Amino acid sequence: MPRPTGRVLTLLELLQSGGTRTVAELADRLGVEGRTVRRYVDQLIDLDVPVESVRGRYGGYRLASGYRLPPLMLSDDEALAVLLGLVAGRRAGLTTTERTANETASAKIRRVLPKHIARRLDTLLEALAFTDQPGELDHPDAGLLLTIADAVRHRRPVSIRYTDRDGRHSERTLHAYGIVAHAGRWYVTGTDPEIGEDRTFRLDRITDARTLPGSFETPVGPDPAQRVLSGFATAEYRHEVTLRIHGTVEQIRAHLPATVASLEEHESTADKDPAAEHWLRVQLRAQQLDWLPRILASLDRPFVIERPDELRDLVIAFADRLTSYARQA
Repeated sequence: MPRPTGRVLTLLELLQSGGTRTVAELADRLGVEGRTVRRYVDQLIDLDVPVESVRGRYGGYRLASGYRLPPLMLSDDEALAVLLGLVAGRRAGLTTTERTANETASAKIRRVLPKHIARRLDTLLEALAFTDQPGELDHPDAGLLLTIADAVRHRRPVSIRYTDRDGRHSERTLHAYGIVAHAGRWYVTGTDPEIGEDRTFRLDRITDARTLPGSFETPVGPDPAQRVLSGFATAEYRHEVTLRIHGTVEQIRAHLPATVASLEEHESTADKDPAAEHWLRVQLRAQQLDWLPRILASLDRPFVIERPDELRDLVIAFADRLTSYARQA
């Protein structure tokens, strides 16, 4: 005869199979009386298992929705995709915590994987390298991220407390159209109804968010990702840079992508091969200029700095440093 503990575990398995189970059905499956079923249910509740009582003609017991995930049965390809996604997300800064959430999620998955798959994945991760170094990025709070996502889905205004790049604090209302991940950061984009203008905010600079009564209609137009990129292109920055670079569009875009700079022909190219090298005007906005000399050096193409003069001085200083390093014995 099964021991009571075994019957309690069997009861849990029956409830985990889904749906509502009547007391009579459970009693029959367990080979006990109805009052014993109720006692077993009380034991599960004491163990913090969320068993719900359903009243009515077809009532009985069921588990609260979402209590148990389906069994984790991953193929080699699926397990690889999940773990690489966690690794890439952490490298790109697209996580809601510094490290903990990714590492605990990875550990939970790895614990239930067959040993031969886990060993193969370990081999891959040990051999994997990245060409870029992750920056010291801030991460949005998970609760805040979910609050804003709920406001986006249900088209409800959201009140946010925001700190801009100069350290100024403000509280404002936003009609949020979407959340966008770009270049290792999270952004929310929408309209500020008080000024009637599109705004984009970094999520890691939002300290609090709460939904407000009411609703709004999402306007027809660019999608959230396009809105964010457009906002970057028109944002006010400390420096406006104009260059002329001799090369192909492909060569320049490899170092200055469309999200950073705009390109236009400096002279007529109607009779030229589009893949041929020629002079292109490059325009961009930047808060700081110290990163540009390294980019121009890595291009290894002839260039002319039209503005600002400060960038010309930085490039000359950078070239002098390289020359001094090369001359050292």
